[in-house]
Amino acid sequence: YEFVPGKLAAEIQQTKPFALLEEEAALNIVRTAEVLGQATAAFLRDYDLSPTQYNVLRILRGADPAGATCTAIGERMINHDPDITRLLDRLESRGLAARERSKEDRRVVLTRITRQGLDLVAGIDRPVRAFLKARLGKLDQHDLTVLIGQLEQIREAFQIEKEKL
Repeated sequence: YEFVPGKLAAEIQQTKPFALLEEEAALNIVRTAEVLGQATAAFLRDYDLSPTQYNVLRILRGADPAGATCTAIGERMINHDPDITRLLDRLESRGLAARERSKEDRRVVLTRITRQGLDLVAGIDRPVRAFLKARLGKLDQHDLTVLIGQLEQIREAFQIEKEKL
């Protein structure tokens, strides 16, 4: 794969060059996240799930059997969602999650994935891996490892800025 500068400019129909290479890089990341997000949402529609719901179900599967509080779920989510309670309401109404008050501390509400939720996520595991492999598998293992490292460096750089605010 050969990098061809200016692909993003053409995609967004920008006629002037970017002021900074960093600006072009940042916009490429945002654009790529949007494309990945839309493709993932379209894929998960077949399972009647949003990417956020799928993320929460995976978190709950990892927390099984202890369950997780809203706060713990929020801290582990890939994308921030300000209304986790409503999200959990929808999962509970579909029988994919169940909530109950902690016996040790009645102020704490724990959410657990149900058998139906576990079965749904387990049924998605293999198709999700195939979906990702078909798209990101175009990069070899070395390139994927380098990309992961670069993305982590970028998040760290922005995390430092967030901590200063």
